[in-house]
Amino acid sequence: MPYKQIFFDLDHTLWDFETNSEETLQDMFYEFELDKKGIPDFKIFHDTYVVHNAKMWERFRKGFINRHELRWKRIWLTLLDFKIVDEPLVQHISDRYLEVLPTKTNLFPDTIEILDYLAGKNYPLHLITNGFEKTQQQKIAHSHIDHYFTYMITSEAAGSLKPDRRIFDYALQKAGCNAEDALMIGDTLDVDILGAQNAGIDQVYYAAERPVSGILPTFYIASLSELKRIL
Repeated sequence: MPYKQIFFDLDHTLWDFETNSEETLQDMFYEFELDKKGIPDFKIFHDTYVVHNAKMWERFRKGFINRHELRWKRIWLTLLDFKIVDEPLVQHISDRYLEVLPTKTNLFPDTIEILDYLAGKNYPLHLITNGFEKTQQQKIAHSHIDHYFTYMITSEAAGSLKPDRRIFDYALQKAGCNAEDALMIGDTLDVDILGAQNAGIDQVYYAAERPVSGILPTFYIASLSELKRIL
């Protein structure tokens, strides 16, 4: 099928969230001298944060908490595990994390190569992301990839989160694109792939391993450069 418009997820697909977040948390660890407040080393702090962050994002996606709660509770719960009860410190770390994180610029391998390739073929490119509007805009600007994209559709603007089909319908409407002419590329089966399926959009699942059961995507790739055989 000749696709006419391409939609990408941002975090974990183009922008290397894990690496950028780890660098930011390391900055926070030393800036706020957490090693002097009872946290033995950065790795333990980082591993603890990752667990709480994943749980809070899951609750956020399901509508159990709002974005403000997501932002501070993941830090609060992390420090609490080390018996640190300090609300001003939690707020300071949360605010600084969101200031520093989007200035990080690590991208996945082949990101620039594939964006150049698709732009060279005159595909309109867009982003569909559950991230926060201001933060996501800063990420693509600092990473110098903002000029590739016509629209960035965030959950804030759409009023819904992936995998809700409403964010995909909103993205199609914004881009003036029919579902059958669109292709969604993302790294999460139950968010990017399922959501696109529900909206009638073909999907590319980008991950280290091919899915063997459950949600099965239209295409699977292990590297972004493999998009050249699809597009």
